[in-house]
Amino acid sequence: MLDNDAMSGVDEHGSRDGTGPRMLADVKPPFVPEGASAMTVVVEWPPGHPGTPPHRHSGPCFGYVTEGAVRWELEGEPERVITAGETFWEPGGDVIHYQNGNALSETPAKYVVIMLSAPGQPMLTLVEEEELAKRAHLRAPRPSAD
Repeated sequence: MLDNDAMSGVDEHGSRDGTGPRMLADVKPPFVPEGASAMTVVVEWPPGHPGTPPHRHSGPCFGYVTEGAVRWELEGEPERVITAGETFWEPGGDVIHYQNGNALSETPAKYVVIMLSAPGQPMLTLVEEEELAKRAHLRAPRPSAD
């Protein structure tokens, strides 16, 4: 397993000779559920697809966009677009994930995500409209439609 010490002394390509591993993200999640299982999932959205409705995960998720661009929004953070070659993560737990759809209307989007799920819990749980309304004050301001 690579850690920060293993990555020390490497060049801009993540190796000592320009080949091999390259650090893309180094994240310390707030928690990892006891006995968590890890799953790797490939998500592909056709052009303009809105993605999964608001949801949450029982553990943290770490991902990498391989194609296109993904519109991303977590509770308490402003909406942003993550493009091919960029990483993302979310803490899981109680945090609502509002958007993960394709940000482009003419190009597919694809990303790989590793999710740590609590034992006996689904990897993804949709959030009901009633809860969204109660937590609306926790959502970052929406971009203006200029």
